[in-house]
Amino acid sequence: MSDRPVSLLPTPEGYADWLSELKTRIHNAQQRATLSINRELVLLYWQIGRDILARQADQGWGAKVIERLAQDLRIAFPDMKGFSPRNLKYMRAFAEAWPDAEFVQQAAAQLPWFHLCTLMDKLKNREERDWYLACAVEHNWSRNILVMQIETRQRERSGKAVTNFAASLPQPQSDLARESLKDPYRFDFLGLTDEAREREIEKALVKHVTEFLLELGAGFAFVGRQVLLNVGGDEFFIDLLFYHLKLRCYVVIELKGGKFKPEHLGQLGFYLTAVDRQVKHEHDNPTIGLLLCKSKNKIVAEYALGDKTQPMGIAEYKLLQSLPEELQTSLPSIEQIERELAGYDE
Repeated sequence: MSDRPVSLLPTPEGYADWLSELKTRIHNAQQRATLSINRELVLLYWQIGRDILARQADQGWGAKVIERLAQDLRIAFPDMKGFSPRNLKYMRAFAEAWPDAEFVQQAAAQLPWFHLCTLMDKLKNREERDWYLACAVEHNWSRNILVMQIETRQRERSGKAVTNFAASLPQPQSDLARESLKDPYRFDFLGLTDEAREREIEKALVKHVTEFLLELGAGFAFVGRQVLLNVGGDEFFIDLLFYHLKLRCYVVIELKGGKFKPEHLGQLGFYLTAVDRQVKHEHDNPTIGLLLCKSKNKIVAEYALGDKTQPMGIAEYKLLQSLPEELQTSLPSIEQIERELAGYDE
């Protein structure tokens, strides 16, 4: 056999493409295997939890049976983790939280076990658990990101911005656009206080665009900051410009450092018109505007949007001082979030 290094062997035509295809197939097979193992484990845990519940209810077995079961299972399966008394109690809680076998098979089994434990620990309401479970599956949230979304009350804020989408956009785009906006937005990761000026916030958002995109939600892609628009020889600059992949449209975001005023919408509307005429492609949907202000009177905001035909939304943003101290300390750091998001591409 030749000692010639493999890397020096001549490469046949088409080999590189074939190798790339093989790597993709192997990677996909590994992912399917991991998902299959996780699914079987979650279903096993649910079945054990269901059995514990049934026997405790029907035969009057006490809580001490869990200690006995943990000991016996660890003796029978010494190489298998997960049979501690604590985890068996989670299995029982799992079966109690989601008693529907079909739901567990189709939805819950798509998440890792410790994601499900997090949902049980932090949420007591079935509706809330199901909402965060569905989001975690759809957006591939890590456990840390799931915790952050729960603690910053993602569900309570989603779709809460004051908008005119129902009147200015066709169905179902109007519903999707409304659900894509929040109120308020949390910019705690910037480390800025309420005294920060608009430009400071804007620069910090771009510096930490990874966290900003995470807060905006799924579908947003960053286009640029202080985007130049030349209208009739005059120059105008959009604070922040995004493209929403699901809505298939540009999103103009304007920041205001104080309370919302109706005249703010005039400037935003001008930017929407300019983007639609100069930037938007033929197959893009109409550009959407989001005005972020430090505070707003909801009734004034609704009145201001009442006669506007362009799709716009108004929401507040909250800086560091707006979060309770206990939440500030429990939120993951910028570095943690960046590591989590970087892991999605591996």
